[in-house]
Amino acid sequence: MHESSTFERLRSALADGSATAGVIGLGYVGLPLAVSAARAGYRTVGFDIDTTKPERLNAGASYIDAVTDDELGDVVTAQRFTATSDFDRLAECDVIVICVPTPLTRHREPDLSYIEETARQTAARLRPGQLVVLESTTYPGTTREVLTPILESSGLQAGADFFVGFSPEREDPGNARFRTVTIPKVVAGDGPQASELVASFYGKVVETVVPVSTPDVAEAVKITENVFRAVNIALVNELKLIYGAMGIDVWEVIEAAKTKPFGYMPFYPGPGLGGHCIPIDPFYLTWKAREFDLGARFIELAGEINTAMPNHVVEVLDRALDQRFQKALSASKVLVIGLAYKPDVADVRESPSFKLMELLEARGAEVSFHDPHVPEVPPTREHAEYNGRRSAELTPETLAAVDAVLISTDHAAVDYALVSAHAKLVVDSRNAMARRGLFRANVVKA
Repeated sequence: MHESSTFERLRSALADGSATAGVIGLGYVGLPLAVSAARAGYRTVGFDIDTTKPERLNAGASYIDAVTDDELGDVVTAQRFTATSDFDRLAECDVIVICVPTPLTRHREPDLSYIEETARQTAARLRPGQLVVLESTTYPGTTREVLTPILESSGLQAGADFFVGFSPEREDPGNARFRTVTIPKVVAGDGPQASELVASFYGKVVETVVPVSTPDVAEAVKITENVFRAVNIALVNELKLIYGAMGIDVWEVIEAAKTKPFGYMPFYPGPGLGGHCIPIDPFYLTWKAREFDLGARFIELAGEINTAMPNHVVEVLDRALDQRFQKALSASKVLVIGLAYKPDVADVRESPSFKLMELLEARGAEVSFHDPHVPEVPPTREHAEYNGRRSAELTPETLAAVDAVLISTDHAAVDYALVSAHAKLVVDSRNAMARRGLFRANVVKA
């Protein structure tokens, strides 16, 4: 098929809404995007290797807070969205969006195995006139150096037979102010025609499209956003240690500093980093920088500070038990409040709570957890030993039975007054108690 005809046909299908969209990976990124595309009028097919997900979705049952059952049910009933584990159906799709995980290896190097395998599955079904867009966060150059060559192993040529682009995801689980369609979408294609197609597709799905010149730039945008957050969180974590040694409450400092209407943006300390972005993405850039004989010292130092925070919190807990009760951590029972990585969501990806629990158990403590949003630990690759463990009920009896409560996540649904009234010791890594006027003698900030 001639290059101009493949482009013109796809451009026309995107313009009139007759194109079929495919979204690979129906998690926190892929499912909201797929439902948004369907609500925008595209016939949308969602793909996932977990066969239980299509079964639930096709029955109108969402497992992601950002997508309600009503929103999902509307597009399923209207036959604008269907989910499947049959990757042969990729051939039906005019646009294929890849939303798969990009974790780190044990050596903190990029693990692109999910992208590579998805690309191979796509290449096996690739046909002329398709647009393939990567959304997975990765280092600059991945679309060009990894995705495109695998797709071209099909015998088709990028920019002539099919088109390639990158658009970084910007989901923020639990943030009710921003949804997929309202968050500005950075987009880029590999070449002018691909760029036009990517902008056209997302232009129907989201309110604002922000075109940039190349996929490399779009990949760098996402990395930059998360490096910015990681470095600033590391800064306040370090300030917490310094000010703490001086007897100064870093939380009070931040609250006062953020009243300045210019030149300051508040970031908050915590027990470590969590989520699918900030603990991982900066290391993609530091790894890529080594290819150019450059060190990312600032980013690596921030990583060292942030990854040391769980150890600091456990040390505070250990000292508090010894000073107040002359009790060793190895003989203590600890209740961790909050398993999710951020407030008021059920997302446990990369949660520092897992690291805290591991450290406490390694030192002999008996550990349980309470999380109103996570009744049971879901299957995880990195923390399989906790899979299926259930949340403890938060009662006066539960609190009285433990030696210490460790607040790791500040969920609004937790009854902190109950915690304050019945816990012997509360180690608070999120300033949750003081924020509610419950900073009493049994509370220690960490």
